Amino acid sequence: MTTAPDPAPGTSPVDPASGTAPVDPASGTAATGPASGTALVDPASGTAAPIRVLLADDQRLVRSAFAMLVSSARDMDVVGQAGTGREAVELARTARADLVVMDIRMPDLDGIEATRRIAADEDLAGVRVLVLTTYDTDEHIVEALRAGASGFLVKDTRPAELLDAIRTVAAGESLLSPGPTARLIARVLRLPDAPPPGAPAPAALAALSERERQVLALVARGLNNAEAAQTLNLSPLTTKTHVSRIMGKLGARDRAQLVIAAYESGLVTPSRS
Repeated sequence: MTTAPDPAPGTSPVDPASGTAPVDPASGTAATGPASGTALVDPASGTAAPIRVLLADDQRLVRSAFAMLVSSARDMDVVGQAGTGREAVELARTARADLVVMDIRMPDLDGIEATRRIAADEDLAGVRVLVLTTYDTDEHIVEALRAGASGFLVKDTRPAELLDAIRTVAAGESLLSPGPTARLIARVLRLPDAPPPGAPAPAALAALSERERQVLALVARGLNNAEAAQTLNLSPLTTKTHVSRIMGKLGARDRAQLVIAAYESGLVTPSRS
């Protein structure tokens, strides 16, 4: 994703389940659709189109259970099921999925590499990936986020939380971002080879203005746009513009990618607590 354009008047999609519009990852306000930058509208009915979900897990029973759950939601359709990472990449394209629920541990091609291939494919630029994992695989979570996943969720989550997670990621938001995700990344990136405080900025970060660096640091610390605007004495609209430009300059798909960039570059130093 490059920048997050402002939605045209009257085009913000509405979540049929909640009656509210999804959220723009750059602004925290009504967003455009995840795949095309416009509202996901069914041309036949003129109403919000269902989220097209692809399920990738090597356990058939798990996939079947998830499929029953997702199909029970009025605003979602299961458009495919994959048992390997390679199948997930292929079906993401042929089934025209909006979102892939991706298990990490799969044969043939694991979920991290499958996520990386989906994120790198220009034809799949609008496809979001929600990774399923467990609490004891922090390193894998960060790898998945680096590969292009928009968020992660533990497998033993409650059914309603999984559906909410799908809506969140499909709307362009990063799940558990930025606060909890930032804390997780800070924990994992606390490594001997992490950039030391005050280290020269990498080339990508050097392209940011001083104000953009300030905004990026606040995003990585867990502030939303309104909070960042208040901290920097800016308007929320100006802050949204800064976040959109940062995404474009860093080639970030969503705010989770911005959090990763801030920590990997050394702009934000992980807490030692």
